[in-house]
Amino acid sequence: MKNSGAQGLFIGLFVILTSLAHAEGKSLVERLGFPPDAKLLIVHADDVGLAHNVNTATLEAMTKGWVSSASIMAPCPWFPEAVALAEANPRLDFGVHLTLNAEWRYYRWGPVAPLAQVRGLADRHGFLWHSYLEGLGRGTAQEVETEIRAQIRRAVDFGIRPTHIDSHMGTLFMESGYFAAYRKVAHEFQLPYLLPRPTANLLEKLDPRQRVVSNGLFKEIEASDDIVIDHLITGIDASPEKRLQAYVDLMKQVKPGVTELIIHCGEDCDELRAITNSWAQRVADKRAFTDPFVKKAIDEAGVKLIGWDAIRKLQYGHK
Repeated sequence: MKNSGAQGLFIGLFVILTSLAHAEGKSLVERLGFPPDAKLLIVHADDVGLAHNVNTATLEAMTKGWVSSASIMAPCPWFPEAVALAEANPRLDFGVHLTLNAEWRYYRWGPVAPLAQVRGLADRHGFLWHSYLEGLGRGTAQEVETEIRAQIRRAVDFGIRPTHIDSHMGTLFMESGYFAAYRKVAHEFQLPYLLPRPTANLLEKLDPRQRVVSNGLFKEIEASDDIVIDHLITGIDASPEKRLQAYVDLMKQVKPGVTELIIHCGEDCDELRAITNSWAQRVADKRAFTDPFVKKAIDEAGVKLIGWDAIRKLQYGHK
């Protein structure tokens, strides 16, 4: 099953977020201690824990390359190895990739919470739904809250100190109740959550069903201290052979503010080829972000790499 464009779905949440007030009128980059025209970039690798090859590829891209953040999927089979890698590298920036879908045809997983407590989130076999649309109307906001809390708790109990949370396939941004649960557990665990500002280009691509955030939620966010990053790049439209050059070109387009670029890392192996038809793009992403050519482009564009832990410390004031 393809997940092409899945990351772009969740931008629908933000159709009514046009501006958010920051403390003392300062921009996020200024609050982080940088000049107002600074270009800060989080190169973020999703799906850690999905498979062994994803774990090893992401670790290499974080320790020998230019990936500055990643997030771990607690329900997945290779979660224990992902935890071991995080524990062995405590300075690396790992969040929790909250997962309400198991999108691949044969490679599936179920919820972390007891199935009886989250029955609406799973199919008749006990696997999480393939997609948001497949589970539409079945899972309640309370079940979502129960499951995502269980996923964060599992990560913490295994020894991870998460730097943030985000949403696999954007499912948490498809219903206002889901988003309210997402925000609630973020506050509960004192974690920043991925929430970018909308752009005209992104808004043009939205399905009306994705425009789900109520005015009430917007007012709560606007009046809160929740941090919202400035820009989000959910992926690039380039073949595996052209991804390296596409990322080099992309660095020239990074704007002042805080931007997150989402990538997916993997190794070329039978395991990854059997799981997903996006294996070649994942292999190319890992190669690109361990290539000195990309680092040179980052430096020449005046881009500074940061992780989510800096935002966590800013929002919650603890180390």
